Amino acid sequence: MGLLSVEQNVLLFVTALFGIYHYSEGGCSGRCCQGTDLTCFTTDWRMDRVYGTCYCDERCVKTKDCCFDYPTECPAQPCLVSEWSGWSGCAQPCQPSFLVRRRSIKREPRNSGQACPKLEEQAGCMEYQNHHGQFCAQTQGAAFITTMEYSKGRVHDLYGAPLDAGFCIEFKMESLTPQCMVENQPYTRWMQYLREGYTVCVACQPPAMSNHSRSCQGDGNLSKRDELLHWQAVGSLRCRGTWRKVQRLEHCSCPQVHSFVFI
Repeated sequence: MGLLSVEQNVLLFVTALFGIYHYSEGGCSGRCCQGTDLTCFTTDWRMDRVYGTCYCDERCVKTKDCCFDYPTECPAQPCLVSEWSGWSGCAQPCQPSFLVRRRSIKREPRNSGQACPKLEEQAGCMEYQNHHGQFCAQTQGAAFITTMEYSKGRVHDLYGAPLDAGFCIEFKMESLTPQCMVENQPYTRWMQYLREGYTVCVACQPPAMSNHSRSCQGDGNLSKRDELLHWQAVGSLRCRGTWRKVQRLEHCSCPQVHSFVFI
């Protein structure tokens, strides 16, 4: 076989160059697919500079076999959500419940964009006045507690006092129902950190603090030393138990997962 002429070599070079350009032009143009789609592929250069079968579905980002132009042809679009709605009202005065606020998805994430954040938040709530404007004045009975994270929805301006104008009570946990360990809703997972024998801190702050007695319901202010006291977790009627008062402090010093608030 004879040597190729200069003209033939030039022709082959141009043909090869055109072929590379042709394949490169293919890529993911018009081929962006959601999720895992095994039919969403072509033959072109991959992002790892290997020529062959490449994909244009969202999964290719994880499997590292995207076509070279996936990032530009299929740009990631994060989830877009609306603003939070206003907090809902407490269920009824003088009874612990939850406030709820929600937001909605305005646009689903595309092309491996950032996933949607949580769409609902809950917060511990208790109206300390009845419908006639009278204070509930509940000083006896079980202590209603919630985690610090879900205390932000409490009505805190009835007394015109800042939230830190209170005190802290340390309790030793004596008993709790088994249901506390299996609570798995976003607003009840904190109950899984309750353990027998552990010391917990519970803050007494306005407006849960009585304006007259300067105490919170169930804080053991009037109880005898070593008296067994009862508590109830807000958000689950099945999670409750007993504890004994250890001491009163100016500020809580327990780990965050063992720090709660009277409500």
